[in-house]
This record gives sequence, C-alpha cells and structure tokens, in this order.
Amino acid sequence: MPETAQSTPACVAGVDGCKAGWIAVFRWVGSDRPSEVKIFPHFADLLASEFKPQKIAVDMPIGLPEQIGSVGRGPEKAVRPLLGMRQSTVFSIPARAAIYCEDYREACSAALAHSTPPKKVSKQAFHIFPKIREIDQLMTPELEERVFEVHPEVAFWRLNGQEAIAIPKKVKGSSYPAGLDARRDLLVQYGYTASFLDQKPPKGAARDDLMDAAVNSVIAERLLTGQAEPFPTDFGRDERGLRMAIWA
Repeated sequence: MPETAQSTPACVAGVDGCKAGWIAVFRWVGSDRPSEVKIFPHFADLLASEFKPQKIAVDMPIGLPEQIGSVGRGPEKAVRPLLGMRQSTVFSIPARAAIYCEDYREACSAALAHSTPPKKVSKQAFHIFPKIREIDQLMTPELEERVFEVHPEVAFWRLNGQEAIAIPKKVKGSSYPAGLDARRDLLVQYGYTASFLDQKPPKGAARDDLMDAAVNSVIAERLLTGQAEPFPTDFGRDERGLRMAIWA
C-alpha cells in the first residue's frame, strides 16, 4: 500500500548565516531520525542539498523595496513591538540599491537617496549585505514555496508562549552563556536533545549560530504543517514580486 503524504517523513531546514557561510539544522517531520547540522559555503549549495528540505527558514531579509518610507521595511516594523528589550536584534534594512553597495560610505549614500526621511545604514546591517545579496540573487516568487524569511528572536518569542526571552544571547558582541542556555532549555521542549544543542558547532560557526539555526528549523516545521504566520499579515511584495514577511 503506498504511503500517504502525511505518513512520508519530510525534511525541513533552519538556516543562519555564519563565518563559514551558512549553518543549517535539518529536522525530519514524521520520523524519529535525529536532527543534523551542516555547513554550506553558499546558499545555493543548501538549496541543492541531498536532504532536499521542503521548507527552509532562513534568518535573512527576503524582498527588498526600492524605496524605504518613514516606518521602514514592513517585516521589521511588524515584529519589533513583540520583542521588548530584544527589539534591537531586528536590524533596519535599507533599499535594494544600498544592499548592492560593497563600500560602506556608498551604501549610506544610496540608503539616503532611497529613503524618506533620509536614513543611513548601520554598520551591523552593512556586514550582512553580502548574504542578503546572495539570497536576493537566487530568489524567485516560485522559490517562495520553499524559502521563508524568519528571525530567531521572533521564533523564540513564538515558542516561548509569545513572550520574548528576557536574557540576551549576546553581550557586547560576545556570546552570553546564560542567554544561550535559556534558549537551549526551551528548544529541548521541541524535539531536540540537550547534547545536540550543546555540541561543539562545526568549524566556522558559533554556538549562537547553531541555536538560531535550530529554532529556525522549528519554524520551518511550523511552515510545513501550516502553523506559521507572517508578520505583517497583510505583507507586501517588492518590485521583483518577492514576499516581504517574517514568519513564526
């Protein structure tokens, strides 16, 4: 008797950027196969992975407006109020023209020219531009069936009864063990073992990268089962037709 779609194990992936490229945590929905973590130098390598994840939840902006208004990009505006003291983890993303600048001053000039009122680019946001470009160059409206924008702190908010985790995971740019332990303890309630989350991350990734990929993978499972919701609910699309929403 053939297996039904519901009884066939499905792979999903949670992804975060890291020094080595991209760290992905794979989960198998409908199977007791243990989660796995892998590093991919390029996002395209992940898309072509042997695991063929049906849903990929990645912590990176997808959908870039040509012009930024006073309230900023829709997804950032929608999720900041949820996070309380953690809202500083949600970077302001400029217009596409600025994202494609490889020099910081040029990026600021482009951001000023494509925002009302004019607004420059933060150094923190600028440092992730190469990875935003990498996904932007691959994304199509068709690929949106598989690839979704998420944000780890919004994901933790969702899994923590819609309450932001009070303890930060980083302090002054360095990992904060107490904050990472709090997130690990929450993730253990969602099918992970503590030993998986406490493992030494692959070369080129840090513990917080692994934790973020792990929580993103839970959201990927929610996407597969139809439980995830977009922020904002009435999301818009950019000039290329790409959806602009953070899912949780």
